[in-house]
Amino acid sequence: MFTLIYRLAITLFVLSIAGYVLVVLKEKFLLKNNIIIIDNKHLTPEDLSETDINEFIFKGQSIKSGDEILVITKNEEKVNGIIIGAKKSEDTIHIITYKNDVIKCKIDNIMKFKIVSRYGRFFNN
Repeated sequence: MFTLIYRLAITLFVLSIAGYVLVVLKEKFLLKNNIIIIDNKHLTPEDLSETDINEFIFKGQSIKSGDEILVITKNEEKVNGIIIGAKKSEDTIHIITYKNDVIKCKIDNIMKFKIVSRYGRFFNN
């Protein structure tokens, strides 16, 4: 009985390691081909097509779609979410929050911002 449980545990461990390696390789392939996956059910294709810039420089820092960001506006409102992109004609940054709201933040209205996590940081180091 013990050997059956032992073999089952070893098999499940090897399968979980193999699954993790496959997921990492898939992420590496998608990042190499400039494909960004934002896993959110509430993000529509219209939200994605509204943006025309996927990588830009704001206050000296390079920001890409998929980066996690914290924005503090001039009226002390905090917005925490993931960058979808930017729209040059309106000077806005489009952010999807963790409450599944798409926020269009005017660049003039941003007082502070902080990049919490970069998309694909594991592979760019």
